[in-house]
Amino acid sequence: MDINIVSAMLYSMALVLVALSIAFVLLLLKIFTGKSLRTSKYPPVHGTVFGQIIYFSRLYDYQTGVARRSPTFRLLAPDQSEIYTVDTRNVEHILKTKFEEYTKGEYNIDIAKDLFGEGIFAVDGDKWRKQRKVASFEFATRVLRDFSCCVFRKNAAKLVKVVEELSAASEIFDMQNDKEDILSRFLLESEKDPENMNDKYLRDVILNFMIAGKDTSANTLSWFLYMLCKHPLVQQKIFDEIKEVIGDQVSEANADYFVEKITDLVLDRMYYLHATLTETLRLYPAVPADGRCAEADDVLPDGFHVKKGDGVYFLAYSMGRMHNIWGEDAEDFKPERWLKDGIFQNESPFKFVAFNAGPRICLGKDFAYRQMKIVSIALLRFFRFRLADETRPVTYKVMFTLHIDNGLHLHAVPRLAA
Repeated sequence: MDINIVSAMLYSMALVLVALSIAFVLLLLKIFTGKSLRTSKYPPVHGTVFGQIIYFSRLYDYQTGVARRSPTFRLLAPDQSEIYTVDTRNVEHILKTKFEEYTKGEYNIDIAKDLFGEGIFAVDGDKWRKQRKVASFEFATRVLRDFSCCVFRKNAAKLVKVVEELSAASEIFDMQNDKEDILSRFLLESEKDPENMNDKYLRDVILNFMIAGKDTSANTLSWFLYMLCKHPLVQQKIFDEIKEVIGDQVSEANADYFVEKITDLVLDRMYYLHATLTETLRLYPAVPADGRCAEADDVLPDGFHVKKGDGVYFLAYSMGRMHNIWGEDAEDFKPERWLKDGIFQNESPFKFVAFNAGPRICLGKDFAYRQMKIVSIALLRFFRFRLADETRPVTYKVMFTLHIDNGLHLHAVPRLAA
């Protein structure tokens, strides 16, 4: 090869390296400049947002470890600080007390809008209030409650039949005309404001509610079954509660007949099941981390300052593992922590943040519990579940919602054959 060509190539490579070095130095300067690193009034710094890449496969456990040392901490980003907290006072502050001063923020909206468009999860202000108002009315109607329960029961019966076939074949499986529907509600509203509530807007609205109702409930049920497999005594207690509340007629009841017995009264009396689902959500919240953007300089209840434009995130996954919040047994799966004299007891939504809290608390919370309880009752009435491979570690996949990585492979053993 001609020496001049070699020299030119080396010179080009040198220029590229110099350019990359300069870019890296400029990035570092942008990250660390103007971030008030020398004052203790701002949360302690635990690296940069780019450092999370190193721990990405176990990100939520890494954040939990940091939060145990510093309940409120910062990661530096090029334009602002990203503040993370597990302090319940701070959570209440950003989600309720100063609700109007902590928004989704332009940065987060820009990221989310390609998927969520102008749906309820990606908007603030008037658009959020309008969607919230319409949806709140719909979720409160008896029509939706009755219709949804009917759908849940029918599908629970179908699921039991599918599992029966798989169980009979000893197969391993992986678990993951009503005019008053929510779309119709928004269609009526769109007639009043056709300019703003167009077809694209309606698509965004419905997509948001579909995503909210599908992934979160499905993921929670998967983690729920996983925890039951790891704690067979809890699984047995739920079965005993089903027999006590509904009756012991599994030997003569098919799935279609049985699910009709899962009435509102039955659901309201399933305290231990409700506690077990809640305990699952405490340790494996459907949305492991969420947050807001500060619209003005502020001071959090724990004394740390926030600058306008900073992101402030509450770590639901980590909060469920904090000893100062839940006690020394915080990492233990213990449904009984939710019961007093056998009756389910709620905790503060700023302590148990699986359904968010404040004005943006999940509209579908009761809806989700109803769905999960109907499916759980139907499945556990007919089957015992166990892991296909007890030695395979089960962990999460880092996504917007808390998925089980590589699925949950189970065996279902018919109760009559137990």
